[in-house]
Amino acid sequence: MPASRRGRIRTAAGWAAAAALVSGVALAGCEAAPGGGPGAASRPSASPSPRPTPAWDTSPASVAAVGDSITRGFDACGLLVDCPEVSWATGGDARVNSLARRLVGPSALPARSWNLARSGARMAELPGQMAAAGAKRPGLVTVMAGANDACRDSTGLMTPVSSFRSSFEEAMRALRAVSPKSQVYVSSVPDLKRLWTTGRGSALGKQVWKLGVCRSMLGDADDVGAAAVERREEVYRRVVAYNEVLRDVCAKDRLCRYDGGAVFDYRFTGAQLSPWDWFHPSTDGQGRLAEIAYRIVTS
Repeated sequence: MPASRRGRIRTAAGWAAAAALVSGVALAGCEAAPGGGPGAASRPSASPSPRPTPAWDTSPASVAAVGDSITRGFDACGLLVDCPEVSWATGGDARVNSLARRLVGPSALPARSWNLARSGARMAELPGQMAAAGAKRPGLVTVMAGANDACRDSTGLMTPVSSFRSSFEEAMRALRAVSPKSQVYVSSVPDLKRLWTTGRGSALGKQVWKLGVCRSMLGDADDVGAAAVERREEVYRRVVAYNEVLRDVCAKDRLCRYDGGAVFDYRFTGAQLSPWDWFHPSTDGQGRLAEIAYRIVTS
């Protein structure tokens, strides 16, 4: 999503669920003593003990959010404007009851939550956002990014999967360089094809889409010819591939939880979409994201 006003209407909404991956070193087997001899095979080796798995903190004391326009609450309160107060991650609006609001309490939000997302951001921007988040030493960092990498003017402009992977790996390294103990919650990229299926029933939504909203998926919304169908399938497959990257990279970090594809799988309705663009989450949609993230983080 470019930085212009027209181009900023990009990304989607969704849901979340989770998995915690842990690592440790395997216990070394028994080995024979130098020179062999009876009983040598039963002697324990001098290998180090496995590293203890760090416990996941279900009540982190601070939250930093990175990502794109979904986390900024874009088009949730008005046309073509960010509305961070209704952000699923850090917003203070009681109707949404954001993840940070639930974890740290309404009064502590100004001091213990930071929204570092930017509308229009793609995965290539995440390393810088993660470095900024790490500088806050937060208990938890939320990540929701990737929709803009698939939402381009054409499928040929979508971010290659290899580049997407490299940027996310760099982002995790950038965080760990300054804040090795911060936990990370990673949301899957929403199902953009479901957005098309849901929003194309709105005449207003289709008119807004013509302004340039996610052309790779939503362009010519009523065209169901073979070429249009294949174009949408290509975007769908790319989002699936992005989610596989998010899962794999997160699995390598002992303090990272991926949502298991819950946001991608969430069957949102028109009520969860912005009435201004039929694409970004509405206030209700932001609330659904907050509920799901909270369940994952506190499980």
